[in-house]
Amino acid sequence: MSVDHYENFPVASWLCPAALRPAVAALYWYARTADDLADEGRRSPQQRLADLADYRRDLAATVAGQPASARWPHVFGPLGEALARHHWPVPLLEDLLSAFEQDVEKHRYVDRAELLDYCRRSANPIGRLLLHLLGVADETSLRQSDAICSALQLINFWQDLSIDTTRGRLYIPLEDCARHRVPPASLLARHETPDTQALMQEMVEWSQALMLEGAPLVHRVRGRFGWELRLVVQGGLRILEKIRRLDYATLHARPVLRRLDAPALLWHAARM
Repeated sequence: MSVDHYENFPVASWLCPAALRPAVAALYWYARTADDLADEGRRSPQQRLADLADYRRDLAATVAGQPASARWPHVFGPLGEALARHHWPVPLLEDLLSAFEQDVEKHRYVDRAELLDYCRRSANPIGRLLLHLLGVADETSLRQSDAICSALQLINFWQDLSIDTTRGRLYIPLEDCARHRVPPASLLARHETPDTQALMQEMVEWSQALMLEGAPLVHRVRGRFGWELRLVVQGGLRILEKIRRLDYATLHARPVLRRLDAPALLWHAARM
């Protein structure tokens, strides 16, 4: 499938079983489009929330087997087919919208627990919905999936620090900022100091520990999907390594995965 946004992970790639690829693509576009409604363009917060309210109504119509509006046919047509075939838990789809709606209005997080609650709704549902496609529902697998997805969300925050701060958004918990004597205003002004680097080092270590906590899931998901999951995990870890090589200076640089990273990703994925 064609993906217009940069992603740190493969989306419905050839590694994904062909029978599941349409559902994975439908889930991607459902989440991607809602995220864009919350983030992209020049609309006011009120307009963004109104669009997301319309999007939520289209989800409810689709779940009820009724026609959605004509605004997002590329989203709700395929999503309706996936729901009918795979019987996804609807609350997980609603949780994603809750997180995107929160993104419009909430730009600070007091502590890690508050940030992880956001991850619980913005990222963890994706992993659980994918496991649902595979018929994997044991508590250990769900817990490991949540750890991977939350880690990926955190890694995305650290990767996008130079972008989010220009939008007035700060996802680093305020308690961690205070402990490292880094005023939020300094981060928003993109002032690099030894204290900001020490703060970012701790954020990197936190997200890496979370990723490694979930990584054993790759041994519970078999076949090609398991390989796709290995590359997702290694992609996140690779971004963290690039942040280290930048000496944690992501206030002015955005590390990304490139084709040249592929051999290293495959090597580490095979050794998991």
